[in-house]
This record gives sequence, C-alpha cells and structure tokens, in this order.
Amino acid sequence: MNAPVPGPIGLTGPIVHPAGLIGHPPVRTTCPYCGVGCGVLATPDGQGGAAIAGDPEHPANFGRLCSKGAALGETLGLETRLLHPLARNDNGVLERVGWDTALDRIARTLAATIDRHGPESVAFYLSGQLLTEDYYAANKLAKGFLGTANVDTNSRLCMASSVAGHKRAFGSDTVPGVYEDLDEADLVVLVGSNAAWCHPVLFRRIEAARARRGTRLVVIDPRRTATGDEADLFLPVNAGKDTIIFSGLLVWLAENGALDEAYIARHTSGFDVALATARQLAPSLASAAAQAGVSVEALTAFYRLFAQTPRVVTCYSQGVNQSAQGTDKVGAIINCHLATGRIGRVGSGPFSLTGQPNAMGGREVGGLANQLAAHMDFSPANIDRVRRFWQAPRLAEREGLKAVEMFDAIAGGRIKALWVMGTNPAVSLPKADRVREALRQLDFLVISDNVAANDTIGCNPHLLLPALAWGEKDGTVTNSERCISRQRAFLPPPGEAKADWWAITEVARRLGHEAAFGWEGAADIFREHAALSAFENAGTRDFDLTGLTDLDPPSYDTLPPTQWPRPDRGAEAATRFFAEGRFYTPDGRARFIAPEPPQVHEACSKSHNLLLNTGRIRDQWHTMTRSGLSPRLGAHLPVPFAELNADDAAGLGILDGSLVRVESVHGSVVVEARLCPGQRPGTVFVPIHWSEATSSAGRVGGVIAGTADPYSGQPELKATPVAIERVDLPYRGFILSRDSMETPRSGWWARARIGEVIADLIADERPPHEWLREGMGEAGPNAVHLVDRSAGRYRLADFDAAGRVRLIAFIERSGRRLDWTGPLAWFDTPPCDASRRGCILSGRADNAAAGGVIVCACHSVAQPQIEALMESHPGLTVAGLGTRLKAGTNCGSCIPELRRLLAGQPVAT
Repeated sequence: MNAPVPGPIGLTGPIVHPAGLIGHPPVRTTCPYCGVGCGVLATPDGQGGAAIAGDPEHPANFGRLCSKGAALGETLGLETRLLHPLARNDNGVLERVGWDTALDRIARTLAATIDRHGPESVAFYLSGQLLTEDYYAANKLAKGFLGTANVDTNSRLCMASSVAGHKRAFGSDTVPGVYEDLDEADLVVLVGSNAAWCHPVLFRRIEAARARRGTRLVVIDPRRTATGDEADLFLPVNAGKDTIIFSGLLVWLAENGALDEAYIARHTSGFDVALATARQLAPSLASAAAQAGVSVEALTAFYRLFAQTPRVVTCYSQGVNQSAQGTDKVGAIINCHLATGRIGRVGSGPFSLTGQPNAMGGREVGGLANQLAAHMDFSPANIDRVRRFWQAPRLAEREGLKAVEMFDAIAGGRIKALWVMGTNPAVSLPKADRVREALRQLDFLVISDNVAANDTIGCNPHLLLPALAWGEKDGTVTNSERCISRQRAFLPPPGEAKADWWAITEVARRLGHEAAFGWEGAADIFREHAALSAFENAGTRDFDLTGLTDLDPPSYDTLPPTQWPRPDRGAEAATRFFAEGRFYTPDGRARFIAPEPPQVHEACSKSHNLLLNTGRIRDQWHTMTRSGLSPRLGAHLPVPFAELNADDAAGLGILDGSLVRVESVHGSVVVEARLCPGQRPGTVFVPIHWSEATSSAGRVGGVIAGTADPYSGQPELKATPVAIERVDLPYRGFILSRDSMETPRSGWWARARIGEVIADLIADERPPHEWLREGMGEAGPNAVHLVDRSAGRYRLADFDAAGRVRLIAFIERSGRRLDWTGPLAWFDTPPCDASRRGCILSGRADNAAAGGVIVCACHSVAQPQIEALMESHPGLTVAGLGTRLKAGTNCGSCIPELRRLLAGQPVAT
C-alpha cells in the first residue's frame, strides 16, 4: 500500500513509484512540458524505455504528475527521431553527412554572411524546450562573438508580456511569489488561465487549499473552461478587456477605503497618475461592467472579495500575455497588488504561470532579443559589464529583433542566415503561411531538432542537426517560481545526436573563439552562468547565483531543486521578493503603470464578425511532436475543432460535429464544430496543436493576425476577426489500424494515436470506393465487408492470420463524424473466429462498458465505464469514482468533466 507523500498541507495522496529494475535505479529529473517544473522519477528498462512517476521529494509537485507527464514513458521511442546530420545537396535532397562537415559549413557560412551583410544578417530562434546551458551557449555566441542580438525564442509567444510588465513595475523581471502562496492564500484569482487543464498540478494545490482553509476562487476568462466550472465566481470578460476589470478594481479600492496608503507612500511612485488613468478607463462600476461584458453584481462581488481578503494571489497566464496589450494587462493587475500592499507577503501577490519548462531559464541567460544575460538589459553599464566578463569585443550593443519582427526581416531579405533550435515556427507563429515562405527564401537555414520531420523541417533547410531529447539531455531548467532543477540523462544518446550546447561550442571554436568556449560539459557552462550573475552584483540585481559559482561536476550532478536568489552557498535567501518594499528601480520604489485604453487591434468587419481565440487542450502539448506519440493521450480530443456558441452556429446552419472553415484575411483552417455553452456569442476557440503532420487543414497559426504588444513584442493570439462557414463533404468516417498507414489523400483528415491504434478521421466529397484503398491498402483474405452504395455506406474489418483485428474502416454519407469508440474496443479483444467477425460491422463494442471517449487519461478511464458505474451505483460521487476506477486521482484535470457526467451534463472542454 502506498503511503501519503509529504507536501503542502492538504496535498497528500497515493503516489505510484517505479518498480526499480535491477541495475537501473530511478533517476531524478524534471518534466519537459509546462512551467510548473514537476520532478520526475525515471527508471530505465534497459531497452530504451523507462517507467515514469512523480518525484515525491520535488517541491513543485510532491509526487503529482499531470496526464502528459505521467505518459512520458510512452514517448521515448526512436520512430520519429532525427539520428544523423543531414545536408541539402545540389539537387535539393537532404543526405547524411558527418558532424565535422556540418559544423564546418555552419562556421564558414556564418562568417561569410557577416562579412558580406553585417552581423545583423544572422539570427537565432530558440525554444523554451532548451536547457539553460544550451540557451547560454547560443546567446554568448550570437550576442558576444558574432555581434548580433537577433536572438529570440518561442517564449516570446508565451510570457514576454509578463517580463515587460515586471520590468515596468519592479525595475526587473522578478517573479515576486512562490507556489506556497497558493497553499496559503484565502482568495486566488485566475485571469486568462485554464489551470485545471494547463497547469493541473498547481490547480490541485488550489483545490487542496479550498478544502483545507476555504480559499475562494475567482476565474476571469472569455471562455467558461473546465477551470471556470470550478470557480466560486466566474467573470466572462470580453476579449481584451482585462485591463478594464483591474482598472475598475483600482478605482473601487480607492473609493471604498481599501488602499494601503502607507505602503503606497513609502514604497511606490506614480499612483496618482495610475488612479487618474483608471478613472478615465473605468469611470464607474456600471461602465466597467458594461465594457468588460459582465454584470454589475458579479463585478461588485469580485471587488468586495479582493478588498476584504487580506491574502490574495492573482495568477495570470496566456490569456493575459498573448495580447497586443498584454503588458498593460499585467501592469493593471500589479497596480492592484501594489495599491493594497499585497506583494512579497505569504499568500499574496501577482503570479505569472509560465507556459514552457524553461521559459524562465531562457529569461535568465538573455534568451530574449531585448536582453543580455543574467537579467541584464542593453544599458551602457550592462553592455560594458558583460563585454568585460565574456572578454567579447564584438558584443552587440543594441536590442535585436523580437520574434515577429525577426520573421518579417527574413521575409524582407534583411536576415540571410537563421539557426532554429528545438521549435516549430512554421506552425506556432502568427501568419504562419508567411513564415513558411520566409524560411524557404533564406540563404542559409539550420535546424537543430530531435525529430526527423515537422512543418518547419519541411521548409527546405540547408542543414539538419540531430539534437538530444528529454531523457538524454543533461542540464538545468527553471520553473515559474524561480526553482532551478536538474534534467538528468537516463538514456544513452541515440545515433549521432548531440547536445545543443555542444554543437554551438564546436561552431564557436571553428570561428576562432576556443578560449571563450572551452567548456567540457554542462557543469562548466552552469558555473559560468552563475559567475556572470554574481559579477559586480552584491545584491544590486535580482538574479544572483553567487552561492552556486563553485559547483564542481559532482555537486552539479547532485544539485537539488534550488530557488534563486542564491547569494550565499551556505543558506538559501528569502523565497519571496519585495517583502521589505525595496524594488530594482533607480529609486527603489515600485512604479504604478498607467495603461492605454484597451482595444482589439484588428477590427471585426461585416464579413469577419467573430473573434478567434486560441489555446491548449488538456492532453496535448505544442505541436504534438512528443505528446502525440503517447497511446493514452490521443483519445480525449482526437481532431482539430472550433468551439462555437450554439446561437452563432444556428445562424450559420452549423450543427455539433459539422466541418467548418474558420477564415481570416491571413488564412483558414477546416475543423470540426463543437457547440459549447461556455463559448461567448461572437467568439470562437481553436486549439494550437495540429500541424500538417496530424491534419490536412488544422494548423491555426496561419489564421492568426499577431499584432504585437508595443512593450513586449508578444503577438496577439486571442482576438483575430474571422468568418465561419459550414463545409459540406458528404462522406465522413474513420480508419483504425494497428499498423502505420500512409497519410490519407482524402479531402479532409486528422490523425491521432488512440491506444495502440492509429486513427484517421476523414471526410471526402467522393464515395469511399474511389479512394479508400489509397490509405489502407488491399484487404486480406480474412476481411469482412458491408457495402451499400445507394446509402453511401462502406464498412470493413480486416484480420491478421491469428484472427486479431488489424484494421477497421467505416465510411458513410453523413454530416457528422462517425462514432469510432465501439469499433476501437475490438482491438483489445481476443482473436475472433469467423462467426463473430461480422459483429464488428455493427459499430458496437463487444461489451457495453468497452470503448468510448477517454475521460481520465492518467488511468485510461473511458466514458462508458463511468456511465456503467453510475447506473449501478446511484448517488455516486467523484470520490467514489476515484475509489472504484481511479479516475481523477492523479493530476485531477479530468475532475470537472467527471462532475459534469455525474450531473448528467455533456463533458466540457
């Protein structure tokens, strides 16, 4: 029996540990998904795989993992991996070359490009998936020795507005609080955050605090998500109007005697201007409510809760950051905490929930184009300081181009050479079709990645370099609460894959910078990174790792999770910043920010009259190159979709399950319609995860406008005007196969791994007998068929020689996707004799509780299992479901859906 695991008060529970194979003890490492930074125990199986469990000693998760983290062991195979360097030959074909050939070519081409066009003709585009040591090496080479600051990262798309908001208010990019504040708060406000799905381990901490101390939860979001369903108070804010809600709150606090005037006077500046601006933006409670799209009663309830609750944490995520006015939104939130002195205290403060595992580490080493390393900017003093420390005479002296600007410069021919590491910009950036065109016209494109194919690799690179993947990498990452954790290797490098820092170092040495890049391992880079943070610091800068500057390799190998600042080796510093009211501005005072009037920057028109919002779903990550490999994650939401309000859909003749085209002036997608009561009228939501590898027309980046925030450069991903129309492809269906298949050549398709089966969900205007064999090949001698051409129906089940189901295909004349859950269950049945094979063509599972949509991915619990248990146990509770089926007992991200099923409602997204 598993014992409770110590952790935050109220957050205990059974944790399943890896069994521990002889000769293969568990390795402590860190999850590669979101910014929570969960500790992982990986037990190698000696065959290239590993058993995965949460690390009960890691302070971020205390043994908990979300559905994606729990499934990491299912993503470790080599079937999609890039294993050798490849170079484009004269015929445009990628062929295998040696590392020396590839590295020599990079060094030679970068030098020639700079000689011909200047340093700013070269750029690097990095990723929050990189380790801190990789990030540091890339920034040092580019900014210090090539002389270009055109070094940016996909983290620009997720938290740059938080960085800019922190710097405007605090004088530094400092996260004030820690996760423990979620345990100790009496009010948690979630703004633009579906934490129940996107940060479920932290959401479980909030849930534990609610159960233990009665913590109230307010959710502010345009969509009523699974998180909104759990809230004590939900405010369905109009797109882009978060600033209005928090400006109105500042006014309300001032008018109701709820300010901490002594704190304002001693520790801040600019309050009078900020309050006057807030009064212009939200002159009355009624005005604020009308602009925000919420009721006066709901807004008043929130303002009273905030004013009357001493311990308040306001967590915000992509709904705030991914905005053309994201920095102002962050500033408006921080204003309310400064005005009440609720910062730097236990259970209080603004808190940015970071999207990627090492977005914070990238910020620490200068991974953004407007930063130097160690949280230093491009001020003359910092330029001089970094130049002397690196002994880098060609150090860049001005900010580089941020992500959107960078790809505009590529399209305009100003950037000639680009090195992309660990990211897929042809999918993730706004105006993604233009990004693809820009990538194809580069004089020199290098891509370092661990996959052999993705949309960006499809843009005809000159070189592909095989990078190490999670499980093979060795280095550090920093999570949302400033905790540095080790990612440790527990698998050997496959093929010729190498660490990204190693490839960068080898290029630097070929360019003549051996002395500056003399590292022999990741520990050497980390020590230098820590030393730069300590250089001429003495407490004057927030980022300080002085206490870690003397780590030798054994100490680095065993480094426990360590929160910064760490000014002394002997003892950790205070975990919270600003408790004493001293900030990193020239006068030591925090600055109130006066935001601009919020607006949607690309206006709706008569033809494009809906606003498109984008975001993540529960069980997938980014462009699915890792999470899409897991058999247990694909069944929850297997096809790209658009959430619509039912009234909007009715006016367009759209039914739940219809195919729809979502089109902006920049591009379009074709996805399935999902009618959701939580979707506001006039809005539509499409997830970000699908690419050309997983769908024919689901890549939403090509639709997004991407107007950039003037302070942060972060593009708007939450408010693009679109038009929607129904797409009538008369034949709908699916192919389920135990073996890999050719990509369908039908009119529309989406591919998912569902259990051990590859599923193609398809639609076409042609009858199936004209095209179906293109995707599945010829049926074997044991196949059974049902063909009714007059009804437009085709069904097939094929079997291997032992009688096991090999392939099932159902195609019919239908306006909606056919239910694949019953046929899917047959893949788990024993071999079928000839008398039973035709039963598969009924579309029903072999037993009533088999098949069905997966609700709990952690424990693979399907909806029919839950419904069968509900029928046999009237009055069943979520706890009862957990006891009997384990559903909801791991990360808890399915609990909102379990509650809806128990209430007789359809599952929510």
